[in-house]
Amino acid sequence: MWEVILDAFLDTLIVLPFLIIIYILIEFLEHRTTFTRNHKILQGNIAPLIGSATGLIPQCGFSVMAAKLYDKGLIRTGTLLAVLLATSDEAFIILLSSGEAAAAIMPLVAIKLIVGIGVGYFVNFVYTAEKLSEGDPEEIHAYSCGREHDGVSDIKVYLLNPLRHALMIAFYLLLVNLIFGFVIAEIGEDKIAASMIGGIYFQPFITALIGLIPNCASSAIITGTFIHGGITFGSCVAGLCSNAGLGLVVLFRNTKKIKRNVILTVTLYAVSAVTGLIINCLSLLF
Repeated sequence: MWEVILDAFLDTLIVLPFLIIIYILIEFLEHRTTFTRNHKILQGNIAPLIGSATGLIPQCGFSVMAAKLYDKGLIRTGTLLAVLLATSDEAFIILLSSGEAAAAIMPLVAIKLIVGIGVGYFVNFVYTAEKLSEGDPEEIHAYSCGREHDGVSDIKVYLLNPLRHALMIAFYLLLVNLIFGFVIAEIGEDKIAASMIGGIYFQPFITALIGLIPNCASSAIITGTFIHGGITFGSCVAGLCSNAGLGLVVLFRNTKKIKRNVILTVTLYAVSAVTGLIINCLSLLF
């Protein structure tokens, strides 16, 4: 028992410094990212491409920004979906610090980019009657999880906030490490692998549903479970495609457009689950 706890604690402790450094860098990026003079670029022909590439940055701030822009009529529906599908919140950071599982980053990035661009262009092509608002928006920052930096000291922004965020993610990873440590000790890796293979057709629908939870814990749990072999790569992709951070929360704040928001959420879920299912089926074939 104590050996499992010690291993889980040490595995998490190794990741923590890396998480702190990454989150400090992200704070600098967020503070300098605004959407004012160049907002027309996300209304043009390359909008889904730019949206998907932006969403790949490992934090939920850009999905929040995209949701605000969409709610103001400044970007199209396909562009919003491109950003949401490409967003992975904490996943890339966790994979980078995981050792062997880091090899999954490149295919994950490629798949999310392709899916985001494809769905974005398709929706914009089908929904050609969509009208955008005219004029320039007020300054909108890509603050992670909706935080505001105005009036906050640099120490809190660039040190305390990253440290708090890193500790929170480390806590979620510790829970996953503990759970899998005890499960493996009691059941064994062979039985876990067998149960995983038998459920590959249903896993994407479950992980995509978990991914919709608007909290960084969902991406941490999904990624941590994949690292430990609890779910397949396709199921991990499904959960991370639907994991749009607080972007959906921002949309649902507009209670006058509940129907629109529900349709967007269902679309995000369906695309994510089907993508994961296709990847799982292809993995069986090849």
